[in-house]
Amino acid sequence: MSLHDLLRPLLEPAFHLGQVPTSRAELLGFVTGAVCVYLVVRQSIWNWPIGIANVALLGLVFLDGGLYADAALQIVYIVLQAYGWWAWLYGGRDRTRLVVTRTSRAEWAGLAAAGLAATALMTWILAAHTDSTVPFWDALTTAISLTATYGQCRKRLESWYLWITVDLIYIPLYAYKELYLTSVLYVVFLSLCVMGLVAWRGDWRAREAVARA
Repeated sequence: MSLHDLLRPLLEPAFHLGQVPTSRAELLGFVTGAVCVYLVVRQSIWNWPIGIANVALLGLVFLDGGLYADAALQIVYIVLQAYGWWAWLYGGRDRTRLVVTRTSRAEWAGLAAAGLAATALMTWILAAHTDSTVPFWDALTTAISLTATYGQCRKRLESWYLWITVDLIYIPLYAYKELYLTSVLYVVFLSLCVMGLVAWRGDWRAREAVARA
């Protein structure tokens, strides 16, 4: 039995939203995605293994839906999820657990330059070499998501601003591609991201107050 045969059941409909089928992979992606983001808000290390399962499922959904950059992004995410798992455990001072910190100006400059370059390159690749109907938006959301994931791996407070931005783009984009359940998932993500921003900011301020005292 081939890998395609093994994965095919995940792309079969679990139910229909109106006339549009929702695959089992999209349904499982919905559940694991919501749990993963909630655990990130709580700064639980278990967000990383659940996140790996989530991106693998969503990669299959995006590939089937013609969102090629987003599908390829999930492969990168698996690597970043593994790195984030390690960094949260050992990436602090003297190989201790990371704490919430702010993004430096130098990091912002590097992330902005990398994001612009990645968006331009992926837009050209998608427009010239695939049948993507949304090359710019696919590329833009991919680039922002990568910068946000970097921030999440390093526990940068501002990573939540990036996730909020990309979620606001993803919601109508997935609805346009008739991935309605995934679009709803990103509404849930948006709410959780706001919660995460508030929670991480409170944690950072508490540590700063202790440091000043």
